[in-house]
Amino acid sequence: MMTANVVAQVFDTILSTPGMNDVVKIDLKISRKDVLLLNAIIEKGLSDKGDDKTGILANVPADDLQKLKSLADEALQKASLVELSQRLSELDSVK
Repeated sequence: MMTANVVAQVFDTILSTPGMNDVVKIDLKISRKDVLLLNAIIEKGLSDKGDDKTGILANVPADDLQKLKSLADEALQKASLVELSQRLSELDSVK
């Protein structure tokens, strides 16, 4: 079984391979429900980064994480779900 450090090094190596910074166009058609779920998963993953100093996201540059957050926000905007997502987040924080 690989340690978290080895997994992080492998992931970092994959991100460093030639062509990984190339822009690709993805024609994606998903339901609004899936947009909400995807956004929630991205936000959860990014919020856990501070707790995960040895995991996969530990070596990902902050700029790349911000791009991912922007992608999630853009998907919410295109699906007209920004306000709903904010209200769901407020409900989640009430716990």
